[in-house]
Amino acid sequence: MLQSLPQRLYLLTYTVDEGKFKLGDLQGRGQLLRAGALAEMVLGGLLGVEGRKVVRLTDEPPSDSFLAGVWGDLPGEKPKGWLQFVHNKAHTAEAPVQEQLSAAGTITVTRKKLLGLVAGSHVTVNDPQQVLDLRARVRDVVMSGSDPATVPMDELTMAVFAKELELTSVFHRKEVSEHKRTLKALADRFDKAVPKLRSSLRDSYLSSRAVGGGWSNS
Repeated sequence: MLQSLPQRLYLLTYTVDEGKFKLGDLQGRGQLLRAGALAEMVLGGLLGVEGRKVVRLTDEPPSDSFLAGVWGDLPGEKPKGWLQFVHNKAHTAEAPVQEQLSAAGTITVTRKKLLGLVAGSHVTVNDPQQVLDLRARVRDVVMSGSDPATVPMDELTMAVFAKELELTSVFHRKEVSEHKRTLKALADRFDKAVPKLRSSLRDSYLSSRAVGGGWSNS
């Protein structure tokens, strides 16, 4: 199964060495998934950027159900700013992506009960090597010092988003500091392709983190 960008971003928040999704890496994951959907649709020609705002370019929604849900929130005529589409429905983003990954057999979601009531869920990644391979490809984008112009846009996007959300499951903080010039060059290329989405994701993440936000139930 060819995984969507949001599905791969979801898996990138998993820390294989510890066998879990660490709490610090889950803050902002809803925004991360929606930003991934928006980026995929821009890069795929379904959305356009006009004056640093976003607008639909087609009346036909994408076949992926999560992308279609995000696509349905977007304007069909007058372009609007990114932030509302990254932030406002972030709390609804995780469940549909979990369902997609669960249906594909990539993860197993176990509902936890307390006194007979559903109190949350536990997510198990069924093939940790798949996450390790994905993480290695994303890390190589940065560690190799490759020319950003030669990097596939989906891998570049994952690297840039992982840095903006400070995902320790992908980069250690020291690595971010050591490779800041490479990360800036990658971010600059992303910003040329999808202006203002990266900064909107960062703004949404910081605003949620400031109040202890995040909507993960895993």
